[in-house]
Amino acid sequence: MSFTKQFLTEASEIIARLDTGAIDKVVDALASVRGRGGRLFVLGVGGSAANASHAVNDFRKIAGIETYSPTDNVSELTARTNDEGWETVFVEWLRGSRLNAKDGILVFSVGGGDLERNVSPNLVRAVQHAKTVGATVCGIVGRDGGYTAKVADACVIVPTVNAAHVTPHAEAFQAVVWHLFVTHPALKAAATKWESTAAADAKKAA
Repeated sequence: MSFTKQFLTEASEIIARLDTGAIDKVVDALASVRGRGGRLFVLGVGGSAANASHAVNDFRKIAGIETYSPTDNVSELTARTNDEGWETVFVEWLRGSRLNAKDGILVFSVGGGDLERNVSPNLVRAVQHAKTVGATVCGIVGRDGGYTAKVADACVIVPTVNAAHVTPHAEAFQAVVWHLFVTHPALKAAATKWESTAAADAKKAA
């Protein structure tokens, strides 16, 4: 089997193994955040940080949730890293944003954070703070989900079908799953451009 076919076969297997119940639980949790007028903070590192920026747009524009990501503010992120240390950049940003029980955080991560291994400790500290103030904690993570999956109110774990491809699959499926979130009838609040254009064209042709 070619590498390309193998990789795509793995992706197909992941889709088949995704826990739809877990997905629906996150959708319900995010709908509750919106319903009580809370804000959503999307946290991620590396490729997951890039995904967080894209997701902020979708949750704001399509789902109508006031959403932010700390990694979108490079000046503050680098200042806090320089002055306070990498481990606390997210938790201090959340404190500055007055994270509270009405709000939610959504963690994008391959491993979900692990203090013992010193992997993404900034995510762990942020999740700990969120739990302390009573904010809703959700995640889309890979592997066993690490700390995020252990304590989250709702979490989707991207199944591992090949240990050599955990990172690319986890980050790719973050996008698949969050697009499912904002398209879900329980969350979608605004039409997307191409779908509304196609509907208008079909109406004219009728």
